[in-house]
Amino acid sequence: MTTRMRHGAMAAAALLLGTAAGCAPPSGTDPARDGPGGRAGGASAAGGTGPGRGFTLVASGDVLPHDSVIRRANADAGGTGHDFVPMLAGVKSVVSAADVAICHMETVYGPDGGPFTGYPSFASPPQIAGALRATGYDSCSTASNHTLDAGADGVARTLGALDRAGVAHVGSARSAAEDARPALLDAGGAKVAQLAYTYDTNGIPLPDGQPWAVDLIDEEKILTDARAARAAGADVVVLSLHWGTEWQSAVDDGQLTLGDRLAGATTDGRPDIDLIIGTHVHVPQAYEKVNGTWIVYGMGDQIAGDMINHAGESDPRGTQGSIARFTFAPPAAKGERWEVTRAEFVPQLMDNAVGRVVNLNRALDEDPSRDDYRAARSAIESAVLSRGAARDGLTTGR
Repeated sequence: MTTRMRHGAMAAAALLLGTAAGCAPPSGTDPARDGPGGRAGGASAAGGTGPGRGFTLVASGDVLPHDSVIRRANADAGGTGHDFVPMLAGVKSVVSAADVAICHMETVYGPDGGPFTGYPSFASPPQIAGALRATGYDSCSTASNHTLDAGADGVARTLGALDRAGVAHVGSARSAAEDARPALLDAGGAKVAQLAYTYDTNGIPLPDGQPWAVDLIDEEKILTDARAARAAGADVVVLSLHWGTEWQSAVDDGQLTLGDRLAGATTDGRPDIDLIIGTHVHVPQAYEKVNGTWIVYGMGDQIAGDMINHAGESDPRGTQGSIARFTFAPPAAKGERWEVTRAEFVPQLMDNAVGRVVNLNRALDEDPSRDDYRAARSAIESAVLSRGAARDGLTTGR
């Protein structure tokens, strides 16, 4: 994994909290939903749900609309426009039940009406933002190696569509001020900050005069930003990292080294980062508890077409993934850490035969005869548990 230096540290903590409302949904969006979380008693941009209740957080992998995925969404819209809501319906019960739900938008959006393209230079239909919201996602990391596929215009279109849908975002920005704040959500009496960074932008340089357009991985900057978020009042700091070696199920040395250092970083005895969630490698990777902090090295893909790996071979792992779910409990004393009291993973599959994301545990409950689903679930479980997470209490969920 390559790390690169980039622009200076996050702005002052006062700015962070004072501008957090910029990530909140616009007024008048979907009155049936309670703030970005969309759950009564769930996450809210305006305030928590009572001191010390605790909360659940879910996170999922890359949303990567290849050409076949775009065609499917067009078919689901009856040939006019694009509808991604049916594609994600199979995981809505998991996502919408959480107090905080985090997605990863791998690609940028094309202009209204297109043209829309898949690999290698993505321009995705902006309707996917509304589908993420409808599924229950509150916040999305937008830092990836494809963030600059359409330059600054692509970044602006993507973040504008997420704003209109009421989905918070972090990792790319339209201004220095926007870059200076995390996605900030309240849930269960806790203020949750999300930060996001990517290893590279496929060699595309940052736009002229916009060094803040995409957050690149730099250990010093990450820790400075995390500490600023904590100083500004964040009880839980969640770090999204676009990292690792594509098509490698085993965690690479760069992930292990950086993960260990970030998970071990503390200020006044308190960890600077409470959870690390990884994307990019297109295959499921391990969960591991490191220095008392959970790291999901790679969640795999949530939405993707049939994938071809670097050997030029069709690789079913490219449509496999896991949804991470963590339950946080309030600290015994003010200023102490919110602890993860339950850690779970939900195996999922993008079944391109039907164009749907499938919760494999529930699907196999309904139809135990699906040997293909059973094989996919077994492969995901093997990767997720490959670094001994079961010993630290990780279980499979529904």
